Amino acid sequence: MQKSEFTQEEELMIQREFEALLDDYAHTPHRQKVELITHAFNFAHKAHYGVRRLSGEPYIMHPLAVARICVREIGLGSTSICSALLHDVVEDTDYTVEDIQGLFGDKIAQIVSGLTKISGGVFGDQASEQAENFRKLLLTISDDIRVVLIKIADRLHNMRTLGSQPKNKQYKIAGETQYIYAPLAHRLGLFPIKTELEDLSFKYEHPDTWNEIHDKLEAIKEKQFESFEVFAQPIRERLTSMGYTFTIKARIKTVYSIWKKMMAKQCAFEDVYDLMAVRIIFTPNESMSEKDQCWMIYSAITEMYRPHPERIRDWISTPKANGYEALHVTVMGNNGEWIEVQIRTDRMHEIAEHGYAAHWKYKTGEADDSELDKWIQAIKEILAHPDKDAMEFLGTFKLNLFAQEVFVFTPTGEIKTMPMGSTALDFAFMLHSELGEHCIGAKVNHSLVPLSYQLKGGDQVEILTSNSQHPEKEWLKMVTTAKARNGLNQYFHREERRYIKHGERLVEDAMMMDKDLSGNRDMALARLLKHYELTQPSELYLQVGQGLIRLDNLHDIVYPKRGWRSYIPFFGKKEEEEAKGEKLEAKEAKGEKSEVKEKKKGPKAIVLTDENLGKEYFLSNCCHPIPGDEVLGYRDEEGKMHIHKIDCPEANLLKTSYGKRIYSATWNTHRVQSFVETIELKGIDRFGVFIQVLQAITTDFHINMRSINISSDDGIFHGTMELYVYDRSELDQLFKAIRKINDIKEIRRIS
Repeated sequence: MQKSEFTQEEELMIQREFEALLDDYAHTPHRQKVELITHAFNFAHKAHYGVRRLSGEPYIMHPLAVARICVREIGLGSTSICSALLHDVVEDTDYTVEDIQGLFGDKIAQIVSGLTKISGGVFGDQASEQAENFRKLLLTISDDIRVVLIKIADRLHNMRTLGSQPKNKQYKIAGETQYIYAPLAHRLGLFPIKTELEDLSFKYEHPDTWNEIHDKLEAIKEKQFESFEVFAQPIRERLTSMGYTFTIKARIKTVYSIWKKMMAKQCAFEDVYDLMAVRIIFTPNESMSEKDQCWMIYSAITEMYRPHPERIRDWISTPKANGYEALHVTVMGNNGEWIEVQIRTDRMHEIAEHGYAAHWKYKTGEADDSELDKWIQAIKEILAHPDKDAMEFLGTFKLNLFAQEVFVFTPTGEIKTMPMGSTALDFAFMLHSELGEHCIGAKVNHSLVPLSYQLKGGDQVEILTSNSQHPEKEWLKMVTTAKARNGLNQYFHREERRYIKHGERLVEDAMMMDKDLSGNRDMALARLLKHYELTQPSELYLQVGQGLIRLDNLHDIVYPKRGWRSYIPFFGKKEEEEAKGEKLEAKEAKGEKSEVKEKKKGPKAIVLTDENLGKEYFLSNCCHPIPGDEVLGYRDEEGKMHIHKIDCPEANLLKTSYGKRIYSATWNTHRVQSFVETIELKGIDRFGVFIQVLQAITTDFHINMRSINISSDDGIFHGTMELYVYDRSELDQLFKAIRKINDIKEIRRIS
């Protein structure tokens, strides 16, 4: 923290903020103890004098802001206000808890002591400290619930001023807030604070997304409020005629809640229709119960607007665990959009806004068996066992987590936040890129799981590695996080560079050993690229380095012999045409008349290799081609190349309509990548027949299976299987073997 004298303007600012605090306090029903609060302010101001926050403002502005949140947004009284003003004195100055006790009494000293104990934050450097700090936070519930409430107020102000912190601090504090403070505020019934904490956490963790949604929301807010006025006017008239004193408010969803809806429904911002909720807060008549009057208002509203039968929430008959009471109904508005209406009495509204503090205000003194009291009692019982393992406690105490994130533990108990849908492989890369690159599996809750296992909240994950393990292209299908995907791509790029460097050295060495080539390196390289239908030397070096191109016939490729037909067994049809072209060039160089007419060049043929499948060329889902199938390529409007079987109905349509975008394609795979192929079998349902089929697949051909589905009806069996095969020839051989099995009547590939 910085330290310097305050200016006269800053002193005036501090005084104005303190007066605003006293004004907030004056508007509460609490017994006024202005002298005590003034004493606490003067003491804190002196203790923090000259100290500044990272933003540059006087530090005392922070305790003042926390105290105002306590009184205005939580509804706490003088004890909490004084404790909030003093909450950082013991931690940041030379004063002790004993000093506070002597000046302000036992209760304020006890609360300040509780706040000081958990001031280091919920998360420490070590996992055990994390759990113990979390435990300390909840232990204060046993001593005085106000410690937790003030701590939540402290966190809310820190989040509101988080912009002055460096990025790494922002991520840490935002993550901590989402994991502990927002759910805790929710559980204690502090809905406005919980909502703001969630939204601010999202703002600092995903600033671009937050700004994008915020701007779109601002653009339509005026229209939303206009719709609200049209919707609310008939309700106002009806409630007035019923003799109620009431207010009707419109509440626009936060950016975070809109984003959650977009993620849950996988839709765009424009497709989120319930952006607004309407809240009716009324003063009930003493002659009837609150519950009956809420239902009377519900009946009046549903006479005007059609209700959604599946979106009625009765939190009056059965209040939520945090004490929340209200009646929710969703109705169809005049503009054809669904609008949620929340019906509350004044008492219900104060509990909804101020949570636990208001809940205790309305207690009658009798034994209270509300869900909130049961929850508080359950915490006290859990905390009553001081020898209980900290991590076991952390697992026992389940806070409500968010739908878009899961929180998992390392083997040492450290908490990690992962996006929903993350896999064990994502987790490995999140810990360290080397762990990800050498990951062979994981143990989740001490049970072995594959790399593709999707993490669940509360999982304890141990990553298993092997130095002999290296990433494969198919791993890209197993990861969902940007960090894992980037880590894999970086590895593949490193490997590619290594292969290119190795291949370049091999080509250079091969040329140096041949006198004819060493003096004409550029010409030789150009002819090699042309022969293998490549455009860049790096592509040639890569395939040479990977062993896909051999250099033992290098001289013959660069300088074809006159008897070029003797090389036809090595060349394919296309290569034969190129060899003819080489002979033609030689003839023309000697002035001989060419007998071969020059052919008009068409689109360049596509060579489908293990490396470019799925990256440069996409195998179409309509016909599922595999190596060995006759295929063609179609380049769409975006420039992406799609590979179809030649006899695919979709390909026939493309050939007819977009002939200029059709390319010839050939396979050049090397049994590195496997493809999922679905086969269908029919036959006589004889005992043991399917065992023979499985034996042929797994034992004779060593083919892996992804799924099997078998059914039998009136002596005929029907089965479908998904197999991992390398190419068409492997599948043809398997079909030939299966057809030899007695009672197998049909076998075919299906798309």
